Amino acid sequence: MHTVECGFADGAGHEEGQGTMAIHIFCNNCKTSNGLDADKCSKCGKPFGRSKKYRVSVSNRGRRHTRVVDNLTMAREVEGAIKGDLVRDEYDIADHKAAEKVTLNLFFDNHFLPWAKEHKRTWRNDKYLFDSHLKPRFGGKTLEEISAFEIDRMKLAMKKAKNKQGRPFTPATIKHVVVLLKRLFNLAGRWRIHKGANPCANVELPKLDNKITEYLTEEETERLLKVLDAWPFKQTAAFIRFAMFTGCRRGELFKMKWGDVDVERKLLTLRAPKGGKTETIPLSDAALSAIAELPRKSEYVFPGREGAMLTDFKGPWERVRKEAKLPASFRFHGLRHSFASKLVSSGVDLYTVGRLLTHKQAVTTQRYAHLSDEAMRRAVEKSAEVITPKDKKEEDVELAGNGKMA
Repeated sequence: MHTVECGFADGAGHEEGQGTMAIHIFCNNCKTSNGLDADKCSKCGKPFGRSKKYRVSVSNRGRRHTRVVDNLTMAREVEGAIKGDLVRDEYDIADHKAAEKVTLNLFFDNHFLPWAKEHKRTWRNDKYLFDSHLKPRFGGKTLEEISAFEIDRMKLAMKKAKNKQGRPFTPATIKHVVVLLKRLFNLAGRWRIHKGANPCANVELPKLDNKITEYLTEEETERLLKVLDAWPFKQTAAFIRFAMFTGCRRGELFKMKWGDVDVERKLLTLRAPKGGKTETIPLSDAALSAIAELPRKSEYVFPGREGAMLTDFKGPWERVRKEAKLPASFRFHGLRHSFASKLVSSGVDLYTVGRLLTHKQAVTTQRYAHLSDEAMRRAVEKSAEVITPKDKKEEDVELAGNGKMA
């Protein structure tokens, strides 16, 4: 392999980068490069023979330019010419397309989305938010054309608009859209595709109230369980029952596989739950019973179509919720809050509840603290009954019957 590296200076006289050049034998069959001493292609195995072609490859300032020529002499001439241009800083390897301004659509489709598919489990959510909110408004604009003023206008428009269910967009949705746009600009800057400032840096994010704690009353719980007993779709009923008895998040149930369920030891392994760290939680007999009769037709406990991972549960949950006459505002996530609330109200300490819910921070579990206070008050009353001697109790009863104070 023939390779030449050369440093060069910009107009100001300081070193700006390295130009790297190489000459390879070019395979016409599979379009790959090979060393100059190769007799055949290392990839497809085709012999080169006498009609060899050569590829001159130039890499400079993060960009690559190649040229294929008919013989080695011409290749070395091209290489020498490019080397001279690099030294004089006259060779611009950026083609016309690279010089064009990048639109938000182009950046998302060609740069962000391929990266997100490799690095983010929630890339589908990003694509949905982009297609629904960012693409219609900013998709055709270049990154330089998007301003903080226009982003604020988008926020205001979303506050006044309604979603597919006819309800206003929540502050959380608006925040997610702005955060996604901010991340797009951050990555565009990191990858040197956008050299300007991030317009989202001057945009205020909506303030959220994330301390909504929903829970089912005893009557609502009974109604829901009766509906599940008679529900015709066993997987739907099992999905909801398992959530009620474990407090698992919906996404954790989507990813749950039969191999994660240890029936003998009554344990469930949660693969990469919210927060990223694999966790193991104990299972009750009621939780195991909820999935005991499900057919194992897929590696997933609750599979979607053709055995693939389930990705949505909104429709089934809405139908069950309506049948059980639960409040319209009660979300599936409320089952998790209900699970935690019942534990804390029964006297289970917040640390244990936090472990069962796989909370990463203790402050997250504090939303149930008021229930813990009530449980402690009941415990204090109970302790008084236990500590008070039996004869003293009888004396207090007798005094109370005579209308006297002890």
